[in-house]
Amino acid sequence: MIDSNRDGSIADPGAESWCLRLYVAGQSPRSLRAFENLKELCETHLAGRYQIEIIDLMENPKLARGDQIVAVPTLVRKLPEPVRKIIGDLSDSDRVLVGLDLRPRRRT
Repeated sequence: MIDSNRDGSIADPGAESWCLRLYVAGQSPRSLRAFENLKELCETHLAGRYQIEIIDLMENPKLARGDQIVAVPTLVRKLPEPVRKIIGDLSDSDRVLVGLDLRPRRRT
């Protein structure tokens, strides 16, 4: 698990904490890109308020069952509820922000 407070500081207790789980398949370019994209989005929009857990399904495929993972990479927002899932390398930042409910959908 990666904690956003690398400097040892404690996040604002009033701030909402985000628990994110990224399911990947080994060290594939797509998996690495998904992690990098997620890390960048979190640092920009959730600095000091998030944790990322990486689940490598190549090492333990049975873990996919719990969150009903059917494709990788898949991001699962565990907290805050409700649970949300985003499939792909997370390169479309607008789509990811909407999917995580960090940005409202644009009305057309």
